[in-house]
This record gives sequence, structure tokens and C-alpha cells, in this order.
Amino acid sequence: MAIRAKKIQPAKTAAIEEAKKTLGEFSNYIFVDYRGLTVEQITKLRDQLREKNAVLKVFKNNFARVAFEEMKTEGVADYLKGPTAIAMVKEDANEPAKVLFDFIKEAPAMAVKGALVENEVYDQAKIEAFSKLPGKKQLIAMIMSAINGPARKLAGTLQAYVEKLEKEGGASPAAAEAPAAEAPAAN
Repeated sequence: MAIRAKKIQPAKTAAIEEAKKTLGEFSNYIFVDYRGLTVEQITKLRDQLREKNAVLKVFKNNFARVAFEEMKTEGVADYLKGPTAIAMVKEDANEPAKVLFDFIKEAPAMAVKGALVENEVYDQAKIEAFSKLPGKKQLIAMIMSAINGPARKLAGTLQAYVEKLEKEGGASPAAAEAPAAEAPAAN
């Protein structure tokens, strides 16, 4: 639970509202300890995350806690301790998570603390396992490929059969059926 003063300063209220507005635009959050990173490393990380439609932002922990509480989001207060940056993603959070874990190999000072993915809190181990899964778009492509395979095979077989009939009989099955269909209509 966030610490709240009895008399809240207008600047702090505005900062909390701004944090709430920014956080509200996203549905997935990955909490990162960025202690020990240089400005160049953070800039490089932000660029890599931007390629995956993610944003890396630093909020004051107390403001972020209050904003998450007001958004009725629970379980993230433990991740908002110490220097924390939040990678925010609108959809398909495993791609940015993969970027973060790959970046840790270059900058071991950084650490992923946990995440909130589709309103489910993930600890560090769970978000790391999640980052190794294929993304939603990749899964859809894999399913479509699996569905298309047999359909392509059937189309190829049917096309080969039509070509064989054309070679043998000189006419396609559709052309042979057309005169037969027209003959009863002429009566």
C-alpha cells in the first residue's frame, strides 16, 4: 500500500494522474531494476523495445504504486522498490520480455523483477519462461501454416488429376460436364 499524506500537494496529484494516464494506455507491464546501466545502454534498450512496440519509462515508485492502486491493479507493489523502470506493452508482452532478457546478457547489472501480464502477476522466473514462448502473431502463423498444409496438398492433388484428365481425354472434366448439363435444359 502506498504512503499517502494527509494534505496532498497539487504537483504530486498531477504527477500521479499523469502516471495513471500513461499506465492506463497499456495492458502489460514488466518491472526492471536498471541500477548500474549507463545512459547509452538505457537508450539502446529503449530503441530495442520501441521496435517491439514497447515503452520503457521510469516513474517515482510511490506515484506508480498509487496509480496502480487507483487502476485497481494489485500485486505489483513488491516490484516497485528501488530503482525501477517499467516496460509497458499494449499486446504480446513476450517479445519485449525476450528483448529484456537478451539485453541482460549484454548488461548483467540490469535485472527483471517481475511483470503484470493481462492482469496476472508474474515473478522473475515466470516472466523469463514466458519470454521464451513464441508471440501471438507467431503462434497464429504456425496454426495457419498447419491448416494450409493439407489444403495445399489437396489442391495440388486435384490439379494433378485435372491435368492428367486433360492429357488423356483432351478436355477438362468441367468442360465434359457442361454439355451434359445443358442438354436436359434444351428439351
